[in-house]
Amino acid sequence: MSDEDIDEFEGAFGDEDDDTDAADFEEAFEMGAEATDDGGDFEEVFTDEGATDKGASERVIDLEDRVDLGIGGLDEMIRGGVPEGATLCVIGGPGAGKTTFGMQFVAQGLRNGENCVYFTLEQDKSDIVSTGDDKGWEFSEYIGDSLAVIQMHPIEVASSLRSIRNELPRMISEFGASRVVFDSITLIEMMFQDRAEGRNQIFRFLEELGEAGATTLVTSEADEEDSYSSRYGVVEYLSDAVFVLQYIRTDSSSETRLALEITKIRDTSHSREVKPYELTDEGIVVYSGATIF
Repeated sequence: MSDEDIDEFEGAFGDEDDDTDAADFEEAFEMGAEATDDGGDFEEVFTDEGATDKGASERVIDLEDRVDLGIGGLDEMIRGGVPEGATLCVIGGPGAGKTTFGMQFVAQGLRNGENCVYFTLEQDKSDIVSTGDDKGWEFSEYIGDSLAVIQMHPIEVASSLRSIRNELPRMISEFGASRVVFDSITLIEMMFQDRAEGRNQIFRFLEELGEAGATTLVTSEADEEDSYSSRYGVVEYLSDAVFVLQYIRTDSSSETRLALEITKIRDTSHSREVKPYELTDEGIVVYSGATIF
């Protein structure tokens, strides 16, 4: 990949002053695409030999085909998975397992032979990959083939969100990704001093991101006063499915437990019960047969 390609990419993402060179760029993205030396379009970093020809002009949700989340106990609650092409939202407080949820969703896609993209705004790319390896998902073996882990800075994303939302759907589509995770949307929302403008930008961003054709999962911090709502109250209304992760304390015990609830999945029958879950060495496990006492 040439330095000219790097300049084009950084310009589109509002980071023109960055001194990143070609080696740093390739290390940061580690895509499945072959590097180009002809100064071609920067979006070729998302091009894979198995890329689809499907455009990103329309958002298509397939109610017949289902996407399994790869989370034990949860797929049973969904009656087989979420609709393909849907936008999913995972809402929860710090430490509730939102990032683990997203990584587990990607891990299932990789096991199925799918191409996946993971955008991280909270953690270093190396941390995401190493955590995936530690949990037995072998992320490092998929990097450079069917998995792209991309670290983005929330300030840079917010300052150039219009350019990003114009380019990402096309790039994701050309990479052939069937699963996309964006962790976390809250960090972008926080970058806007004008709350109304922030909501408007996030609305458009999620709308256009969904047009890439992939099943997309975004994570969001819960509101401090309402654990069922995202901090800015936008993303859950734009999503086709909403999963709430929360801490609860029961009357019979002083122990704080983790509980999951599916608040909506459009056009899909699903359990509406609150179920306990755990964060284990192998990821999230939902106890669909248990109840919260």
